[in-house]
Amino acid sequence: MKTLKIYGNAVNGRYIEQAVEALREGGVIVYPTDTLYAIGCDALNNRAIERICRIKDIDPRRQHLSITCADLSQAARYARIDNNAFDLMRRNLPGPFTFILPASTNLPKVFKGRKEVGIRVPDDPVAHALAEALGNPLLTTSIYLEDINADMSDIASLEIAESYASDITMVIDAGPRDVIGSTVVDLSDSSSPEIIREGRQSLNL
Repeated sequence: MKTLKIYGNAVNGRYIEQAVEALREGGVIVYPTDTLYAIGCDALNNRAIERICRIKDIDPRRQHLSITCADLSQAARYARIDNNAFDLMRRNLPGPFTFILPASTNLPKVFKGRKEVGIRVPDDPVAHALAEALGNPLLTTSIYLEDINADMSDIASLEIAESYASDITMVIDAGPRDVIGSTVVDLSDSSSPEIIREGRQSLNL
């Protein structure tokens, strides 16, 4: 397992290239978002997705899968976003939100049978740079304190790396992150958005 340290908001282009190379080879990485750290892989790589599902004990047939996108343009390739949904997302993104939307047919077979996909566009330079350089989204799942038996008020990737050392390829350490996850909004019916979980920030309707 390799650890790359990024300080402040400066994005190290060489580190991003190394992380993207690992993703393209089917690797699983830990990376920062604007809320928690997340475990991610290339969202178009079925084997890597299956690996994350095993690490986090996710049943893709029963649980929502989410992807981190560079922007709304990239998100629109993998989710069906109508005008109402687009307007709401544009007012709130980039930011600490997960929007549940109808999935498009461009997602890999692990999504087959799933009608929805969670869309994240984090307000974080590292997450943005990864999705942009990869050219497609990362499948992503947040890491919560209970996942790593931690009780700290904020948490850096060091503790996360120790907990997942045998399962991950690379850690991008950008310092402590929040302990509050994203606000989850169901936009499967964009005419009546439903807040499934209140997170770090309130939705701007």
